[in-house]
Amino acid sequence: MNYTFSAFRKQIKHLYFLLLAIPFAACGQQGEHMKPTSAFNEMTSPQKDSNIDKKTTDTATFAAGCFWCVEEQFKQLNGVTSVTSGFIGGNVPHPSYKLVCTGTTGHAEACNIIYDPSKISYDELLAAFFVAHDPTQLNRQGNDEGTQYRSAIFYHNDEQKKLAQYYIKRLDEEKAYNSKIVTEVSPYTVFYNAEDYHQNYYDNNTNQPYCQMVIRPKLDKFRMVFKDKLKQ
Repeated sequence: MNYTFSAFRKQIKHLYFLLLAIPFAACGQQGEHMKPTSAFNEMTSPQKDSNIDKKTTDTATFAAGCFWCVEEQFKQLNGVTSVTSGFIGGNVPHPSYKLVCTGTTGHAEACNIIYDPSKISYDELLAAFFVAHDPTQLNRQGNDEGTQYRSAIFYHNDEQKKLAQYYIKRLDEEKAYNSKIVTEVSPYTVFYNAEDYHQNYYDNNTNQPYCQMVIRPKLDKFRMVFKDKLKQ
């Protein structure tokens, strides 16, 4: 594995906090923070896309903290064909992970999610997004701090924008969380793939402490919430 000093430093930081307080997951808390609401039930109900017959695949782009966690969560869902970790929303072309980690490029760690709309809807992916992290934390997830860890939805068309704004409004109105959602809703611009060693990170590093102590518990909770929507 091409393991950089930046990634090593991130591992050490997470392990330090985990040893101090294991219950506080470094990638941010998830799922159980959301109270059951009619908006969430609506999101998770199968939706009919009027253009579904014209599409074989579509793309969703979400930032929800550490992309190692987000990638593995969305890979579990039936209808998701691929997930790529990368960077979006910044002002520096072709940034490296090390540079993004400084918080000076404006980029967010994010995932491009390719999915089959005949098997899973954008509404359902939004539900997964709101379970995968805590969207009420501004520019952080748990012990990960900085604008690179912000909560954001990067929409690819007007329909995605409308749905993102609609569900954020509904969830806030229904007080799904104890605090107001701070998720950024912005147009999709340029997405830069992260270095190869970030792709399929959990699968390639399953036995590392960070994967075992942070990603795996989040993954288990995510799979429990979406047990009827997982790949077989």
